[in-house]
Amino acid sequence: MSLSSGDGESIGGYTLIDRLGSGGMGVVHLGLSASGRQVAIKVVHAQYALDEEFRARFRQEVAAARRVSGAFTAPVVDADPDAELPWMATLYVPGPTLSEAIAEKGPLSGRALRTLALGLVEALRDIHRAGMVHRDLKPSNVLMAEDGPRVIDFGISRAADNEDLTVTGRLIGTPPFMSPEQFAAPKDVTGASDVFSLGSLLVYAATGNRPFDGGSPYLTGYQVMYEAPRLDGVAEPLRSIAARCLDKDPDARPRLAELHDLLRRLPDGASTLAVPEYASAHTVPDFTGGRSPADPTVAPRPAGARGAGGRRVRRILLGVGTVLVVGVAGLTAMHMTADPQPAGDSAAPGSSATGSPVAALPAGWQPWRAELRIAKKGDPLEFLQSGCVPGGSTALYCAGTGSTVTRLDAASGRVVWRHGTNPETSLPIGVRDGRVYTYRNPDPTDRYVTLQLVALDANTGAELWNHPVAESQPARLFSRGILTMDATRTDLVAYDATGRRLWSTPAKSASGNACTPTVLNGAPYALCIPADDPSGGDVGLLRLDPADGTSTEIATLPKGTVPLGVLDGRLLFAVPKLGVGQFGSTDDQRYSALMSVSPSTGTVDRVPLPDLPRGTPTLLEGAIDFVRPGGTVTAVGAADGKRLWQRSTKFENLSAPVYSAKYDALYLADRAGRLLALDPGTGTVRWRTAAIGDPGTTAQTTRAYVSLVKDAIVAAAGDTVFSVRPDRPSVAASSGSNTSGKTPSPATVMPTPAPTEASG
Repeated sequence: MSLSSGDGESIGGYTLIDRLGSGGMGVVHLGLSASGRQVAIKVVHAQYALDEEFRARFRQEVAAARRVSGAFTAPVVDADPDAELPWMATLYVPGPTLSEAIAEKGPLSGRALRTLALGLVEALRDIHRAGMVHRDLKPSNVLMAEDGPRVIDFGISRAADNEDLTVTGRLIGTPPFMSPEQFAAPKDVTGASDVFSLGSLLVYAATGNRPFDGGSPYLTGYQVMYEAPRLDGVAEPLRSIAARCLDKDPDARPRLAELHDLLRRLPDGASTLAVPEYASAHTVPDFTGGRSPADPTVAPRPAGARGAGGRRVRRILLGVGTVLVVGVAGLTAMHMTADPQPAGDSAAPGSSATGSPVAALPAGWQPWRAELRIAKKGDPLEFLQSGCVPGGSTALYCAGTGSTVTRLDAASGRVVWRHGTNPETSLPIGVRDGRVYTYRNPDPTDRYVTLQLVALDANTGAELWNHPVAESQPARLFSRGILTMDATRTDLVAYDATGRRLWSTPAKSASGNACTPTVLNGAPYALCIPADDPSGGDVGLLRLDPADGTSTEIATLPKGTVPLGVLDGRLLFAVPKLGVGQFGSTDDQRYSALMSVSPSTGTVDRVPLPDLPRGTPTLLEGAIDFVRPGGTVTAVGAADGKRLWQRSTKFENLSAPVYSAKYDALYLADRAGRLLALDPGTGTVRWRTAAIGDPGTTAQTTRAYVSLVKDAIVAAAGDTVFSVRPDRPSVAASSGSNTSGKTPSPATVMPTPAPTEASG
């Protein structure tokens, strides 16, 4: 990825030659010393440099990393934690993370697995000898270099003689790879905690699955503390070694010296299995941050990750993690770094033998189809969007014409519960902390309330609370709760998970008082235009303080501007080319420019779109995909606005695309239930399926929808929801999953020649 205009030319005497990645906390650059040595330089974002607690943590990270020196850790070569923008330089290690390597080539075995295991034990030995406990050993903190793994990111390590910066009542770590004592007594963890994490990591390396995977941080934490690990697919003798590492009692786990001896006896398999060539001196490791449009809190891959020819440029992220803060009942509040690598419960048998990725699917998954149609009376709530929102790896929460909000089992399509009395063609807002958020038409006799925001218990469907909200404005989940507009349209309002009002703030800016709630990268914003003249004014961008709602107008944008997401820490918007009297975008809108805004300073950069792409834009993996109603898809670079490719798919009225990191593919669906897989680098059609039979009477009036549950594809067309696997995409109803009583015909994969270029 090339440097941006704000990167500068050097840091601390190191010449910057490339940007390796960007995360929620900082940016990682590839630097060059005067002697020609390559280093990875992590620079903290400006907004965090002003946070004294964060600066103290960064200072601790530098001190911790400097104390550790070994063959399997990335050594610190220079740092300035007291600079205006604190930075740290480590020796540059070419190679992907373990999570990226497994996503690309599948689980490890033989010599590769043995090399990884022994390298990690030796890395932990060096860390513990320095008086440190890592406390966040996970796949994204392990780099797969040619000469063995490297453990990185000591940002939450605890030194025995240093002040512990863990705040009372908060836990630090990544739930699937945390130890029980990190949940129960985070201030008292020892080196045995890292051994537990190592056990989880080895299971993941050998199978592609996590031994603890509850679908949510709370459920995963409960499994870690109280349930036995899932060791399916782990062969002996590694299975017994991992089981000992994962003992709930720290004293029962093997010491590192014993563990090293046990792992040395693992079968090498050198005669049949060579060490995978994950990296070379001529490639840059991968920084992936694949996201679904339904999840606005996950940052997209930096620009440049998608290029011509379908070749994926791989980049590295050293210790710049996404931070997730959640409140849970029965456990203390957890402050956890999120590991983006998806993991599954079941895998495609035999696929790894051909070099193909191994599909991670919900436990017991089979292809299924379900109908979202039941006999319900009442005024329909029609936002013209059927579909399902995933709730972890086991549940889907759906709505469609003639149906109320419905929970489906993600593995079979079986209906678990339904809620409500009115049909709702309204995609649920989202799922978080055991709650499903959706809309509802209220009692028609109450003429003062036209729409309600409702929270349901995710397990039972019971209504927990409701509030009247503005009829034409959306509600959006953000880091501390849910943002919406009150029923009077005068205030932006935030509620927490219990329904308590967190804050309210006037919905107005210098540009006008007709505001739309917006969430970008987990932070609340609002876009405001003149209520009395929406076609004649600009758009005021308000930044809302997540804690108290204080609003700050940080930028003025052209009318009709569409929010896309966050790219390299900056807010990204698409600017439409509007005619006289126009003020909004359409499904076939042309766009003339991209605008990025600094959330801290409000500085605005404009990038022209010389080809004037048209359609509905979606930001994915550092590129923007414009989907036209006629089926043409155009991809442009989000950083430079240049066209990457354009394809005519021959499928009309397509959904927004969703990206699969494991299969490096874009998936789309149309109103007839056809599925389409595109190469994100070239737009080439990899496969497509035939239409499903009878998707319902609303198929021509509702938008199609597609999402992922682990690697399983879930699509909605009309009143029908169905799920297929990405490597064998055919649709068939499993027993009990077809709620209409019909037996759908399988959708077969159609051979697809490489499409030709299409004009815009």
